[in-house]
Amino acid sequence: MTADLRHLLGLALAIVSFVGTIVICALPQWRVTKIFQQSSIIASQMFTEGLWKVCSTFSAQIVECKEYEKTLVPIHQDLEVARAFTVIAIIMGVFGILLGAAGSKFMNFVPDERKRSKMAMASGVVCLIASIFVLIPICWTTTTTTIQDNYNNFLPYGTLKMEPGTSLYIGWITTALLFLGGGLLCSSFICQDGTD
Repeated sequence: MTADLRHLLGLALAIVSFVGTIVICALPQWRVTKIFQQSSIIASQMFTEGLWKVCSTFSAQIVECKEYEKTLVPIHQDLEVARAFTVIAIIMGVFGILLGAAGSKFMNFVPDERKRSKMAMASGVVCLIASIFVLIPICWTTTTTTIQDNYNNFLPYGTLKMEPGTSLYIGWITTALLFLGGGLLCSSFICQDGTD
């Protein structure tokens, strides 16, 4: 695979993972808490927590989504840290994509070949750092959700179930794509002769 193709593929993966980072930031599905009645196996009430709001669902219909500041429900510490890390990852993703586009041979922003390849390397490094900023809150929230669910299993009535939400699964995929895109952008810098 030539360095130009690696650069283009890495940039495409960075753009897709940037969109994924925006999606996990916006979705209110980081943690799902289901409340079961003692005589039923179907959840009677469900709460989904996101970075910006919490939603309550009754009988499979969304009743209400409110921001944390407008409710009595406090935001968990892991979600508060995830909020900051995800916003930082989005900002870094913008810079990574702009550096990658400016360092591309297909766009003639920088005429010097060496400067272009250095911009591609910087783009890859920024994408790799952004992937770490997505990975940390995803791991932390997954771990705390699992620990809290295991603690809730020891309750005598056993009616509370906590699960990872959709945003965490999208976050794992986004992290993998960011790592792969950043690696491809960095490897396009290493192959300066245009071939392997």
